Amino acid sequence: MKTHSTLYINGAWVAPAGPGTIEVVHSHTEQVIATIPEGSAQDAERAVAAARAAFDGWARSAPATRAEYLNRIAAGLQARSDELTQTIAAEVGMPVKLGARVQVGQPIWHWSHYAKLAAEFPYEEKVGNSLVLREAAGVAVCITPWNFPLSQITLKVAAALAAGCTVVLKPSEVAPLNAFILAEVIDAAGLPPGVFNLVTGYGPVVGEALAAHPEVDMISFTGSTRAGKRVAELAAASVKRVTLELGGKSASVLLPDADFGKAVKGTVSACFLNSGQTCSAHTRMLVPHSRFDEAKALARAAAESYSVGDPLAETSRLGPLVSAAQRDRVVAYIRKGVEQGMELVCGGAEAPHPTGFYVRPTVFATTDSKAILAQEEVFGPVLTIIAYQDEEDAVRIANDSIYGLGGAVWAGSDEDALRVARRIRTGQVDINGGAFNPQAPFGGYKQSGTGRENGVYGMEEYLQYKSLQLKASA
Repeated sequence: MKTHSTLYINGAWVAPAGPGTIEVVHSHTEQVIATIPEGSAQDAERAVAAARAAFDGWARSAPATRAEYLNRIAAGLQARSDELTQTIAAEVGMPVKLGARVQVGQPIWHWSHYAKLAAEFPYEEKVGNSLVLREAAGVAVCITPWNFPLSQITLKVAAALAAGCTVVLKPSEVAPLNAFILAEVIDAAGLPPGVFNLVTGYGPVVGEALAAHPEVDMISFTGSTRAGKRVAELAAASVKRVTLELGGKSASVLLPDADFGKAVKGTVSACFLNSGQTCSAHTRMLVPHSRFDEAKALARAAAESYSVGDPLAETSRLGPLVSAAQRDRVVAYIRKGVEQGMELVCGGAEAPHPTGFYVRPTVFATTDSKAILAQEEVFGPVLTIIAYQDEEDAVRIANDSIYGLGGAVWAGSDEDALRVARRIRTGQVDINGGAFNPQAPFGGYKQSGTGRENGVYGMEEYLQYKSLQLKASA
């Protein structure tokens, strides 16, 4: 068992203020695999003080210097990529075959990409008689979730460092081990003391202390909508900048002339990615009444093709959920769907394995777009197929959600798919299976959040505008 007994503050591994520890549990074996410090408000205070002291020097550093550090971090993560893949598979449950690319490969690419952006970004431009500057926002707090832990950390921390901000990271206590590996890599890269700080602990303690701290300039939070509202409430007292990436109930709309073989398979894949523990998962599949039965049969076949098992096994396609609490939450939703009379196409509440936090890949069908599984975020491998009357009805159902994060439109032509996609109030829409683009902005409408991540759009969240009004030359 791995024991982490220190936090990373001001360029050094230091003892936490209190003696508390948090256990990290293997998602497949249900055994404790590590312990980490249960940080406190006092630890948060120390980290913020270190970040504040380091800010001026880091913000004034040459962009090329920041880029060099980020490239070193990318190289350090690459050298430990196998370890990271195994660690995240144990923490989160994503099978290693997919996790190596999604959970580890993509974050490493982002570190390198932010190094490039740091060096090339246009930090000033002349506008009339003004010199308009882009300057670092200040001390940034990054609070990250457990489902894509290193990815979510990277999209915040790498972007913030590239922009010239100093950082305090509070990772999820459920999947924190990858954050310790990152901190070790950052330490080895020689980043100046205080530029990056790691404090682990619980959200209501460490997270709230950071969100409310008067010396913090901005907060980037990814997690539940409920927790995001609390972060925004605390940050409002000192008018901090806040970016939020929250929940989702994304709709995949299949128009009548779509290729249903590809569309259903693609939707099931987008729903079950990471065992459904994806905020932008396509958990609602909207199909015309005339093809309702066909869609159900195709979805059943696709769902039943997923091999459920040990995330460390190369043959597993669907791993366990992250924790017992998450498994129990998803199972409770499945039971509610059955109790409310929704049609269970396949799957169900029965456990597929005697140990591990597993849930069977499950598909429901309904003609009621207000049904609980058509409205609430489940965060597990559960797809709801909803029948619609016509295109207007499909758009109405797609928009009938408090969320607006992801989605898809499938049609006989890209032109038709684009026409419908423009009417869906969501931050990202896949057109006929279009691939995820790590350079395109990612974020949501409505209660899915504010702000954007990925590429230059993510970096700009950590920059402020300043206008210098120049005297006209004689």
